[in-house]
Parts: sequence; C-alpha cells; structure tokens
Amino acid sequence: MDGCVFCKIANGSSPSHKIFEDKNTIAFLDIFPCAIGHTLVITKKHYKNMEDVPPQELAEAIKTVQLVGKACMKALGAPGFNVHQSNNKPAGQVVFHLHFHVVPRFENDGVSFKWQVSEKAKEQIPLVKEKMMKVLWKIFNKNQ
Repeated sequence: MDGCVFCKIANGSSPSHKIFEDKNTIAFLDIFPCAIGHTLVITKKHYKNMEDVPPQELAEAIKTVQLVGKACMKALGAPGFNVHQSNNKPAGQVVFHLHFHVVPRFENDGVSFKWQVSEKAKEQIPLVKEKMMKVLWKIFNKNQ
C-alpha cells in the first residue's frame, strides 16, 4: 500500500532492524521502544487490522509473535513478555497495517499496561453478554 511505512519495511524499501523473516511475516525492533527488545511483528501483506486479515494468515502471524516472545526471554533473560495489538484509532492504532508489539518484561521495569476497572462496564455485563452472543452466533453461522 502506498505510503504505508510497514509495507515499505516489508518490501525492503525502508530500513529496519529486522530480527526474523519468513514467507508471510517480519519481526523487527521498534525504533520507539518502551523496553529493551521491544519488537514489532507484521504481516508482509497489507491488512489494516485484525478484522481484515484472513484467519490462516493471522495464525501465521501469531506463530511469529510466539517465536519472538520466546526469543526475547532467552536472548535477553526476560522473565516474561507482553503482546499488544490495537485495532483502529480509538484503540490507539497509529500505523494502519496489522502489527503486534512484543515487549520483554522485567521486574520493576517501569512499563505499564494497566487499566482501571469500569463500574459502568461491570453493571452492563449481562446486557453486553446477550448482545455479543447474538452477534457471535450470526458470524459463526455465516462462516460455516
């Protein structure tokens, strides 16, 4: 896709600190890291987000995410890692090409992915459950 920085990395026209590549994915170090070893995993094909990517290609991307997470732990001695992925602007997506952040974690590293519990959301659990189940049932039956 024209102008997409991740497409340019995928096709080799923009430099990156690539650490892994296979047929469908690339993993490279984030140039704006929140932690040592912060890595991005992208699909080589352009998909805006998780809604757009075919399930098989999403599964392949997740395999790379898992591989990178294991490598972070072994190579960097990280006792854990986070995987972060955003879909669309309200969720914080900035680059509109499917990507996953793999963030190695260490005790007291100062990185935070914490959120506040919403009492309003807690109150609406039964209503949300019904709405979600209806939509999921329709989507599931459509895909069968």
